[in-house]
Amino acid sequence: MNQPPLVPRPAATLIVAREARRGIEVFLLGRTERAAFVGGAYVFPGGALDAGDDEESLFAHCAGLDDAGASRLLGLDRGGLAFWIAAIRECFEECGLLFAYDQEGELLALNDPAAARRFAAQRQKLIRGEMRFAEVCRDNGLRLAADRLAYFSHWITGQGRPRRFDTRFFVAAAPAAQTPAHDSGETVDQTWIAPAEALERHRRGDLKLVFPTIKSLEVLARFADLASLMAYARAPRVIAPTAPRAASGREGLRFLMPGDYAYAEAVWIDPEGKGIPSYEIVPGAVTQLSAQVRRITAPNPGFMTGPGTNSYLIGAGAEFALVDPGPAIEAHVEALLAAARGRIRWILATHTHLDHSPAAMLLKARTGAELIGMPPPLEGRQDREFRPERVPAHGERIAVGGCMLRAIHTPGHASNHLCYLLENEKLLFSGDHIMQGSTVVINPPDGDMAVYLASLRMLQGEDVAAIAPGHGFLMANLQEVVERLLLHRQERENKVLKALRELGAASVDELLPLVYSDVSERLHPVAARSLLAHLIKLKAESRATEKEGRWRA
Repeated sequence: MNQPPLVPRPAATLIVAREARRGIEVFLLGRTERAAFVGGAYVFPGGALDAGDDEESLFAHCAGLDDAGASRLLGLDRGGLAFWIAAIRECFEECGLLFAYDQEGELLALNDPAAARRFAAQRQKLIRGEMRFAEVCRDNGLRLAADRLAYFSHWITGQGRPRRFDTRFFVAAAPAAQTPAHDSGETVDQTWIAPAEALERHRRGDLKLVFPTIKSLEVLARFADLASLMAYARAPRVIAPTAPRAASGREGLRFLMPGDYAYAEAVWIDPEGKGIPSYEIVPGAVTQLSAQVRRITAPNPGFMTGPGTNSYLIGAGAEFALVDPGPAIEAHVEALLAAARGRIRWILATHTHLDHSPAAMLLKARTGAELIGMPPPLEGRQDREFRPERVPAHGERIAVGGCMLRAIHTPGHASNHLCYLLENEKLLFSGDHIMQGSTVVINPPDGDMAVYLASLRMLQGEDVAAIAPGHGFLMANLQEVVERLLLHRQERENKVLKALRELGAASVDELLPLVYSDVSERLHPVAARSLLAHLIKLKAESRATEKEGRWRA
């Protein structure tokens, strides 16, 4: 029986930091090996929200922040202040530090032995459930120092884990007149340590850390002092939730973060976190992307092709369609035939560059498959052998393998470029129109920068759940991806104009080092083609002129 997905439990964590001789130090607690959750790891104080954390009486005991303001910071409708309260309560329970103001409005000092003993006793009652946190505040006339805590990050335990938490991380400067002490129950050790040292000890195997702690320490290690850390934490910024995903590969288990190349694919393949997707693309290996789609990558890796050219088998029945057969490499052809068990009936090319379509003729000879796509243009290094039997019109729906693909003409990278949208999955096979990890080369005369940008904007009107590129992993968020590509091209165009104004009349070779100063010189010959495409676009828009190979703004 399928179990419903485990709903993450709300939780709060408090990063306590202090100024040290060589930067900042943070406080870590060592959890007992017997703990059911992250046993043996060193963590920041924190834990799940309790039922009493959202009591109105506790809200009234908070200084400098009300529930409306706290909820706004966390993006919640209500109840946000409970996370601040939970962070303060858990810190007090786990290590004895209490972020609160006394009756004189001063940050609580526990230097007096009698006061220290009184609060230690109340701490134990709180841990045993014999006292409520609201009573601690009321009996001692305290106001919780919510204004001392800055919202730092948001972590959600990935799907498939035995325990899941939706945790808000906060950061605060340690109270000067208090001394932490672990509870000798769930926590059995403690340390003040510089973030960089903690990470180094973890790398050596001396200090066990969990993934959110590691990533938090990596951020903390960037700050030279406490003031800059707190200024960063208090600055207005969007804090998106981070939900790591487990993935496997040749180097063992790894956790992926949003933004990592394989992250979106891991979520797509394994939405409930029941298995372990791969964080690497292995040529020849079959990757099941859905019940209808499998990817086999050709063994042609390189700086232009990434891990290799992706070929996609599509089918919901006994016959399959193949999008982008790839280069004419015998091993790749055999891998495709084996994955489809020979039943390839349709072969669709996104375009006819030499890493995408040449295997089509080899496969047609073996399977008799129908070739679908646009014929090669006259310019450029094209697969002249690709002779399609069917040339789809823009918007034409093609029934293949029990599925429906819609052809979308997307010229620019190549005049004969097509994307194919698998309609029931909203999966876009983007060929080289959108690639992962690099921008597309626009190579005149067949490549056209203005046309390419227009094709990108056209795709923004499509309802797409994921992008299956010609090179790389599945990608999510089509609108965001396209906006980023458009912005990048605009920034590059601005550099072209700036360089033209600085140099006056200049050749492509003279412009190249200025316009592509951020690109490795080994890529400059390729970048020169895209630079020329930018110049041709500017000339068509009457923003640049050319005479005898020299360009002016």
